[in-house]
Amino acid sequence: MTAQHLIFERADKKIYREGDKLIKQFAPTYSKADILNEALNHARVEETDLHIPRIRSIEVVDGKWAIVLDYIEGVTLQQLMDEDPSKEDEYLGLFVDLQREVLSHKVPMLNKMRDKFNAKISAADLDATTRYELHTRLDSMPRHVNLCHGDFNPSNIIISPDGAEYVIDWSHATQGNASADVARSYLLFYLNGKAELAEKYLRLYCKKSDTAIQYVQRWIPIVAASRLVKAKEGEKELLHRWTDVVEYE
Repeated sequence: MTAQHLIFERADKKIYREGDKLIKQFAPTYSKADILNEALNHARVEETDLHIPRIRSIEVVDGKWAIVLDYIEGVTLQQLMDEDPSKEDEYLGLFVDLQREVLSHKVPMLNKMRDKFNAKISAADLDATTRYELHTRLDSMPRHVNLCHGDFNPSNIIISPDGAEYVIDWSHATQGNASADVARSYLLFYLNGKAELAEKYLRLYCKKSDTAIQYVQRWIPIVAASRLVKAKEGEKELLHRWTDVVEYE
């Protein structure tokens, strides 16, 4: 197989389309273990009834490791939101409903979110006192086993021509507390410069799920610390501000 039709590119990966297949090709510097773990996460989520692209193979393409999946025809929810801002509330409602559906599932073989967060906090560029406070807070949070996407944002949702909703990019999937995954989505809206949308999203999710906003907010410093490890330079100031507080306000 030869990758030809490039549709997306980052420093460490490229995504191509070849007919009805999507080829996610990784740079030579990318850890083989991380690639295989991503494929394993995805395969485990495939066992649910969620709409996600199916893995077809894991192979070497043009000398680089690649995951080959079904290509899903359609547009992302982010594209729809950008093209028609007047439908923001409608699309946000769809986003929240789909996230709640994802979080309602259990995938027992996935890694535990709590373990991942503890490792990220330990590796974060934070002083010892802040790391201690974050580890302590994480330990005090309820232990749940919901399916958590880890990067749930409108760009990772594809709406097919027949209206079906597909969730893509399961590389960060874990099992853990649903409100932590909500805090992550809230943070992603903020980091993308959409503070008002972040607040609207949080209020809507909490209303639909009957979850206290304050409970989700208690996860924000933990999630911000986990993001710090691989944060873009422009994100670090905001993330540090959130991790520096004991009680998020």
